[in-house]
Amino acid sequence: MNNNYWEIPENKLALEISNLNKYYDKDNKNFALNNVSLNIPAGSIFGLLGPNGAGKSTLINIISGAVIKTSGKVIVWGYDIDKHRKQSKLAIGVVPQELNIDAFFTPQETLNLHSGMFNVPKNSWRTDELLELMDLSDKAKSYSRTLSGGMRRRLLVAKAMVHSPPIVILDEPTAGVDVELRQKLWKYFKKLNKQGVTIILTTHYLEEAENLCDHIAIVNKGKIIANETKKSLLTKSNKKIINIKLSKNEFSEKDKNFLKNIGELIIYENQVEFHFNPNKVSTKKVIETLYNSDLDIIDFSTKDISLEDIFINMTNEYNRKI
Repeated sequence: MNNNYWEIPENKLALEISNLNKYYDKDNKNFALNNVSLNIPAGSIFGLLGPNGAGKSTLINIISGAVIKTSGKVIVWGYDIDKHRKQSKLAIGVVPQELNIDAFFTPQETLNLHSGMFNVPKNSWRTDELLELMDLSDKAKSYSRTLSGGMRRRLLVAKAMVHSPPIVILDEPTAGVDVELRQKLWKYFKKLNKQGVTIILTTHYLEEAENLCDHIAIVNKGKIIANETKKSLLTKSNKKIINIKLSKNEFSEKDKNFLKNIGELIIYENQVEFHFNPNKVSTKKVIETLYNSDLDIIDFSTKDISLEDIFINMTNEYNRKI
């Protein structure tokens, strides 16, 4: 992958967003984005997470030039989208959620066509290189309608790369694909990033963000409620979880009080989810407490707090505050 003519900005930021607003009425009450500020490092895989209607699509559409912002500043790879509209749009390739591929074109024809649409000189077309990168060389001259779902997804990524943008936006790139295909697509995204491409990922699969991203921002109701490295976010909550399965659907007040002294309980019929802080209470202490209780335990398992747990906790906490 050759992106050498896209020099990395001096501040090493692929994207700078300052006080960005998008309102859909004259009274500025119906907002999609409310005073959003966000910096995305060049060369990163940056996760943009949030529930439906949070403002993710609006943010992506403003960055890519499909939607006009109400106010604020957006700089893409060093180019202000207001002052340098053409350069800022060329710096981005968008992989949409929808499979918008002409069924009667071959992958080779599709990439050649899009190269021409982006005014890429014919002697600079990268069709063969991109087909090889996405493991589609053997399907170069097959009709797109004959490609599998995973192949079509990879072709969409190749389409977004025909003009060699330094930034690629993946909008729900694995929606509707099975587990095996999702794993393969993850491999290609990582491969693309290693070639120097900054990736902005929106996804509802929290496992996907946890596997791919090194930076994560969470959007909720038009605002950024978290923005930090994945490592920092995952260590934010000092919790460990024990899942307990009981032999019968009974949980007395005595048992509840017994366990609440050392942690937090979430009860689902004959199953209990027990959250505790390993910095304050050892796993050994928790197991001893469970052993000494009156609970008839038939199985239990432990797990660390996941990105999904943190996401749910943060969005729920924010919703309670507003």
